[in-house]
This record gives sequence, structure tokens and C-alpha cells, in this order.
Amino acid sequence: MSALPNCPKCNSSYTYEDGSQLVCPECAHEWISGSEPDKSEDQKVVKDANGTILNDGDSVAVIKDLKVKGSSSVIKMGTRVKHIRLVDGDHDIDCKIDGFGAMKLKSEFVKKI
Repeated sequence: MSALPNCPKCNSSYTYEDGSQLVCPECAHEWISGSEPDKSEDQKVVKDANGTILNDGDSVAVIKDLKVKGSSSVIKMGTRVKHIRLVDGDHDIDCKIDGFGAMKLKSEFVKKI
């Protein structure tokens, strides 16, 4: 039996062959034997409500009224947010909104302007 390489993503030793590809059962990563790991998979692509790709420093507008957790105030539809920063986690966008301060937003509630 030939020794299969460890998974390039999670370093699991339980890889198996599936046709011409190698598969990791722990993280479900698939790759072709002998190929370099794809570095673009590691980068998360964040898209707005219309499907436009967002980048750090973009300006966005809120597409619906959003309640602010722990407060009685609301961020109104159409509020513009400048210089967003993309982060990992449940909320994709870290920003400062005039009149509210530092906020975290989900990309599905904004559109790029």
C-alpha cells in the first residue's frame, strides 16, 4: 500500500484517493496529487447584498433599518459608511458610523457605493 500525503489544509493523515483526486475526510478538502495548495482558498471573499465583492477601505450604504443591540436607536436605511474593514467572524465588516461609533455589520445588509 502506498503512503498518501497528509492533507495540506488540516494536516490530517486520514486522506484517501477518489479517482484522480485526494480527499480529506476530516475537513473535506480535495486536491490533485502533486499539485501545490491553492492559496486563494485561504482568503475569504466578502460580497454585499448585490453580489459585489467588498474590499478594505470601501464605502457602503445600509440597505434596511438595523436595530442596534443593547440600545433603542436604529441605523436608518441609506446610512453611508466610509472606510470599512473586513474581518473574520459572524459579522464581516468593522466600521465607524457617525452618531453611533464603532459597529460591526453583516455584509448582507450593505451595498457598495
